[in-house]
Amino acid sequence: MSAGYWVPSPLGDIALRVEDEVLTGVFFVGQKYYPSLMLGAGDAQAPRVVQQAHQELAEFFRGERRVFEVPFRAQGTPFQRAVWEELSRIPYGEIVSYGDMARNMGLSPGHSRAVGSANGKNPISIIVPCHRVIGSSGDLTGYAGGVDRKRALLSLENAIGRPAGFEFELTAN
Repeated sequence: MSAGYWVPSPLGDIALRVEDEVLTGVFFVGQKYYPSLMLGAGDAQAPRVVQQAHQELAEFFRGERRVFEVPFRAQGTPFQRAVWEELSRIPYGEIVSYGDMARNMGLSPGHSRAVGSANGKNPISIIVPCHRVIGSSGDLTGYAGGVDRKRALLSLENAIGRPAGFEFELTAN
């Protein structure tokens, strides 16, 4: 059974899905492929993994964290999981194209659409950095959370226009 917890961010509310004390989803509320979630209790009732994810995301948005340590499990097809594993290898502040990802996975660049489709269904956004993948022309395409959020996340990682002085509190709706 999964539970959902909401945390605000400078880019909109983020839903955290938890199953068996493991993070299984990080979604901008209302994004493409947004799941229905059973709501959890308030801040005091949040499982430890939610509190850890909340803290790590807050540090990320403050520019203090580059690597996440919160335990997570992404459920998908074997191909999707391979794509998400490749996403996890993209360093903070760097970008690659969908074709680059396909090549890095030992596939032809013609597989870039399949890679893009799996990338778009990444259930652990931000932590598994699907925002670091762009089109071969350099366009910011294909982000389930929206291109404006993708641009903001990439700007944050390059310390350009980083939001300052925001509250990032755990709440349940």
